[in-house]
Amino acid sequence: MLTYAVIVFAIGALGGLVLASSVLQGRLAPWALSLLHAALGAIGLLLVIYAAITTGISHTALTALIVLAVAALGGFYLASIHLRNQVAPRQVVFVHAGVAVVGFLTLLGVVIRVL
Repeated sequence: MLTYAVIVFAIGALGGLVLASSVLQGRLAPWALSLLHAALGAIGLLLVIYAAITTGISHTALTALIVLAVAALGGFYLASIHLRNQVAPRQVVFVHAGVAVVGFLTLLGVVIRVL
């Protein structure tokens, strides 16, 4: 299950790169891509939560889940800025991306260690 979550997060991260490039150019990101990015993040979180409930996960995977949940909160804040038709501050985008990358790499480490 965690492997699927890593795949979903990786696909979502690709969308996040496109979204971030829009913001760095001072443009609003496409709404459809923003929604897809959010949906993939939510699905990834749900997969990790499902794994935690059904089979149990390691402390490291739990840490990744918490870090990714914090990144999701940052994503909600970015979406609220987007809803007001404003371009998000670059610093907020970098913090959101940085936290998400830490969570993703932590989860990837768990998956690679298991394989």
